[in-house]
Amino acid sequence: MAIVGYEAIIIVVILAVIFMWGPNKVPEIARAIGEAKREFDKASKETSTLVQQAMALPPTTPTPSSSTTVAPTSTDPLIIAAKSLGIVTEGKTKEELAKEIVDRTTQNSVQPTGKEPSGAIS
Repeated sequence: MAIVGYEAIIIVVILAVIFMWGPNKVPEIARAIGEAKREFDKASKETSTLVQQAMALPPTTPTPSSSTTVAPTSTDPLIIAAKSLGIVTEGKTKEELAKEIVDRTTQNSVQPTGKEPSGAIS
């Protein structure tokens, strides 16, 4: 029976590898190829798992932030800042709270006194 096709190519490649690197190096090469294949399979499995998890999540619809009211939670830094300044947070959007915080802090930091600063040059 004559060897034809892919079998002949595989045999020629194996013989070429043995002649190029010697019979002692072939197991090391095979081991390296096996490790590379395992790493590839592991990465493929992780990627497919992540894709499946992402597809299983319910779709989120973006809501306009201007109509979003702020729930009174103590973990939001914006709400913490607003409460520390004495601003009522119930029923307000985050944009309204941010504007009030900016207004309150600029009000406190810039107070016209009608006097020149003591170190001003005339």
